[in-house]
Amino acid sequence: MPMHEHSFSENADEMDDLIRQYEDLRSGKKSSFLDEESFEILILHFNDKNDFYKALEITETALDYFPYSGGMLIKKADLLIATHRYNEALDILRQAELYESENIDIYILRTDAFLALDLHEQAAALLEEALLIFEGEEKIDLLFELADVYDDYENFEKVFDCLKLVLEMEPANEEALYKICFWTDFTGRNEESIRLHQKIIDEQPYSELAWFNLGSAYQGLKLYEKAIDAYQYAIAINDKFDYAYRNIGDAYIRLRKYREAIEVLEKVGELTRPEDVIFEAIGHCYHKLGKYATARFNYRKASHINAGDSKLHYKIALTYINEKKWDKAIDQLETALRIHKNIPDYNIALGQCFLEQQNFKDAVHHFSMAVRSRPKNILGWKELITCLYKSKHFDEAIQQCHVALKVTEDKPLINFLFSAVLFASGKAKEALLQLEAGLKKAPKLVKNFIELNPAIFQNTAVVDLIARYRKTKRNK
Repeated sequence: MPMHEHSFSENADEMDDLIRQYEDLRSGKKSSFLDEESFEILILHFNDKNDFYKALEITETALDYFPYSGGMLIKKADLLIATHRYNEALDILRQAELYESENIDIYILRTDAFLALDLHEQAAALLEEALLIFEGEEKIDLLFELADVYDDYENFEKVFDCLKLVLEMEPANEEALYKICFWTDFTGRNEESIRLHQKIIDEQPYSELAWFNLGSAYQGLKLYEKAIDAYQYAIAINDKFDYAYRNIGDAYIRLRKYREAIEVLEKVGELTRPEDVIFEAIGHCYHKLGKYATARFNYRKASHINAGDSKLHYKIALTYINEKKWDKAIDQLETALRIHKNIPDYNIALGQCFLEQQNFKDAVHHFSMAVRSRPKNILGWKELITCLYKSKHFDEAIQQCHVALKVTEDKPLINFLFSAVLFASGKAKEALLQLEAGLKKAPKLVKNFIELNPAIFQNTAVVDLIARYRKTKRNK
C-alpha cells in the first residue's frame, strides 16, 4: 500500500469524511463519486478493525462502479475467505484471473480456500503449478506457502524439500534458516542438511544461522565434537547467540565433559532470563561430578522457577541418596509423589531409602506401588523380591516370583531371584531348577543370584551347575 494511503487512513477527520461520502453514495442523497483508491482506503480501514462484513459491503459497492478491477475482485475473495464463504471466494478468484492472471495473491487465496475446505492435495497441486510461473521473491513466497500446506497434511519430507529449495535460491533467507533447523531434526535428514549448509557457508561465511544449523545437524548424527566446532563459529560471529551456547552445553554433556558444559550453560544464564532447564542441566553436571551440594543448589533454583516439576525433587533426592542421607531423600521423594502420584521411579527410590533404614513394611509398600504402575518393568520386581528376601518374608517372595515370571514372560533375572528365595526357604531341589533355567537364558545375570547370598558358593551343587554353564560358554 502506498505511503500516502497510510497517512490518509491515519487521519481521523479525513477518514470520517470519506465514510460520510461513501454513505451518501450508498443512500443516493446527493451526487457523489469515489475513485478506486478511496474504496481501497475504506476497505483497508474496516479490515484493520476486523469489521469484515462492512469491508465486504464496500468491496461489493466498489465493484458496481469498477466491475473489471482484478484487484477489487481479489479483495472481495480475501474478505469472503475471512467470513468463511470459501466456495464463493473460489468463484470470485476465477473471475479475477481473467483480468490479473499473473497476480500471486490469486494463488495464495485459492490455496487458503482449498485448505479451509480440507482440499490439501488441490492446494499443493495449485502451488506446484504456480512455482512454474513465478520467479524470484514471488517464487520464494510460494515455497513458504507450499511448505505450510505440506505441514498441514503431514507430508513432512516435502516441508524440508520446500525450505531447501528456498535456501538454494536465497542462501541468506533467515526464515528458511530458522525453519529448516527444526525440520532437519524432525525428519532426520541430517546428512542432507550438512551438505546444504556447508554450501551456504561457502557463499555466506558469516551466517551465524548457517553455522548453527550445521552444528545442529552434526549433533543429530551424534558427531558432538564437530557440532561444537560449528557452534563455536556461530558464537564467534555473534557472541550473544544463546541457543548456540545451549547446544554446546548439551553436546558437552553427551561427551561427559561436565566442567566444560557448566561453563557454557552459565553463559546462557548471563544472556537470558533465568530458566529451569538451564539450572537443571547445570545441576546434572555437578551431580555427575560428585558435587552433590552444588547440584542440589541448582536443582532448587530450577524448582523455584518451576514448582510443579516433581522430577526436580526426585533429582534432589538422588543427591541425598548418594550421600546416604536417607531421611532428607525421603522428604524430597514424598514431595515428588505428592505432585505426581504413582511414578514408578519415585516409588522405587523411596522403597530403597526405607530398605536402607530396615523399614521393610514401607519399602515393600512402595516397591509394590512401582510394580503395580509398571508391571512389565523388571527393576520393580527385582527390588520387591529382594526386599522380601532381606526381610525374610520367603513365602510372600515365592508368591511374587510366580507372578513376576508370568507378567514378565519368564525373564531370566526372576529365575535367579526365585532360586535365591527357594534356597533360603530350604527348597534346594526347586532352587537348582530355577538357577538352571536362568543360566540357560542369561548366564551373565547369575551375579544377581550371588549378590543376595554370597555364602551360596559353599553349596557344591550350585558351584558345579554354574561352572558347567561357564564351561559351555567358553567352548562355544
